[in-house]
Amino acid sequence: MTISIDSAMGIHAKALALRARRAELLASNLANADTPGFKAKDMDFRTVLQQHQDMEVRLTTTHPGHAASSTSSGSLQADVLYRIPNQPSMDGNSVDPHLEKAAFAENAVRYQTSLMLLDRKIRGLMTALRGE
Repeated sequence: MTISIDSAMGIHAKALALRARRAELLASNLANADTPGFKAKDMDFRTVLQQHQDMEVRLTTTHPGHAASSTSSGSLQADVLYRIPNQPSMDGNSVDPHLEKAAFAENAVRYQTSLMLLDRKIRGLMTALRGE
């Protein structure tokens, strides 16, 4: 019986890639906090992960002759949304530094959690392969 690395890692590998993408968006927001006219961007993590999970279920092949899916964990795309500002600024910038820092910190903790879960999965697989 063969085991696929993608199936062994489960959703955690995709979650890690999406968390990294969200960290880039939030870091960009923080870097442009003083840029006039900059609009803060974010993504709805749950919705995007659910869409990718649903797509994976739909695109599963049932016969070796079927064409493989063009979507892989390395090509996760996320819909970037503009954040609605709590308090509009005079220069048109919609970045709230306090909100961005809090979102970045929360995303970092969740990223670390995903890494920890992947590490445990890999350790479990290594233990099983060694026969311990």
